[in-house]
Amino acid sequence: MSNYYADKLNSQSLFQVYETDIPRVKQYLDAEIDFVRKNLSGSERVLEMAAGYGRIVKELASYCGSIVGMDISAENVELGKEYLKDFPNASMVTMDAHKMTFDDTFDVILCLQNGLSAVRANPAVIDNIINLLAPGGAVYFSSYSARFWDWRVKWFEEQAAKGLLGEIDYDQTKNGVIICKDGFKAMTHSPEDFKKIGDAIGLPYQIKEVDESSIFLIIQKK
Repeated sequence: MSNYYADKLNSQSLFQVYETDIPRVKQYLDAEIDFVRKNLSGSERVLEMAAGYGRIVKELASYCGSIVGMDISAENVELGKEYLKDFPNASMVTMDAHKMTFDDTFDVILCLQNGLSAVRANPAVIDNIINLLAPGGAVYFSSYSARFWDWRVKWFEEQAAKGLLGEIDYDQTKNGVIICKDGFKAMTHSPEDFKKIGDAIGLPYQIKEVDESSIFLIIQKK
């Protein structure tokens, strides 16, 4: 799926995804950012994975010390550099989530809006995320709440109507998984899935539902 985001759903196409006309989807997007924002003190070094063109980076830049947006698409990163030009503490970098290397650690790492599904994260990716986390830091993973399913489908229908995604395959779209006829597949991490990840890592964690639209797994590094 990383190649899909790099080759098809990137740059201006990705920008159009978030220009939604569905108020409930806008509420969901804002609620995720607001939840993270309220947990920032203002001095953190933040990394956002699968950052696209920097939509969330821009919203959080004024609430942390520095923030890096990482994305697999070079086109997204170039758009992001222009999008973030007025935020000197924000930057963008082209990088594959499966091959992340940074010279320093981060106080907060974000993998939001179903990011683990988007990057097809395996246990090695998650272990590397924890390794990039500074002592005392926290990582935020989020996915969709089951309560948000109908709105999520409507949002994907809107994207398909814009030509950003293929037509939805309704026969296969169910149980938290959306499949399009062009091969796009969006999974979901349930609270049970997040519990398994938290238990496997062995660090303190919380699972929270936000706005009846997002499920968050928050892991803290001692």
